Amino acid sequence: MPAKVFLDSNVLIYVYSEDESEKATLALQCAQEPDAWISTQVLNEVSNVLRRKQKQAYADILNVIHELQSNFQITTVTTKTIEQALLLGERYRYSYFDSLMLASALEQGCTVLYSEDMQHGQIIEGLLRIVDPFDGLAD
Repeated sequence: MPAKVFLDSNVLIYVYSEDESEKATLALQCAQEPDAWISTQVLNEVSNVLRRKQKQAYADILNVIHELQSNFQITTVTTKTIEQALLLGERYRYSYFDSLMLASALEQGCTVLYSEDMQHGQIIEGLLRIVDPFDGLAD
């Protein structure tokens, strides 16, 4: 059975980027995993980046959200997720929003979290391995 994977917005955004083609290719491979998850937090962050940094129209962003809904399992951030994020943040010293991503992935039983910003190879709670899909690429 394929691994359940979770994508951080900082990886997923490369799928919708016009530059960094090598990263875009790798991000697309991550996004095409058969059991891929994202959270409502990821939807929010992707929407914000597309609007603020890439200056996309709201209608175009809505199309991206519909595409993500069609291609990913989506988990909702709840008060339980927030509580778990606070505990994880204290234990692993990640920012609140990174910890929220970790909590969402763990809640869904994911074993891999694709993230560009967290510690590549780190195991969280003995269950979730952080993988930087861009590790080894020239900057």
